[in-house]
Amino acid sequence: MLISPAYAQDAAAAGGATAMIMQLAPLILIFVVFYFLLIRPQQKRAKEHRTMLGQLKRNDRVITSGGILGTVTKVKEGSEEVEVEIAPNVRVTVVRSTISTLVKPVAANDSKPA
Repeated sequence: MLISPAYAQDAAAAGGATAMIMQLAPLILIFVVFYFLLIRPQQKRAKEHRTMLGQLKRNDRVITSGGILGTVTKVKEGSEEVEVEIAPNVRVTVVRSTISTLVKPVAANDSKPA
């Protein structure tokens, strides 16, 4: 043997640190991409949904996650329950978190007659 074992180990250890970083770089890059494309937007949507549920008030038109369209008739403060009227004189109590969408009224686009 022309090369002593000590020199061979020293050369492998020097290249091992950069090789380890190069192997981990794609995994770190994938995590960063997932964070900005999936995790962060989902957290933002969840925060907006919690804010919307906290601001529910009487006469708001809502859609539940089951697809029922109704009008909020009573908001019980300190409770997770909301009373929703789904038809004339038909009221149901739903859990606040099952409300998926707040329906905003659409303004009429009528022009004034001359």
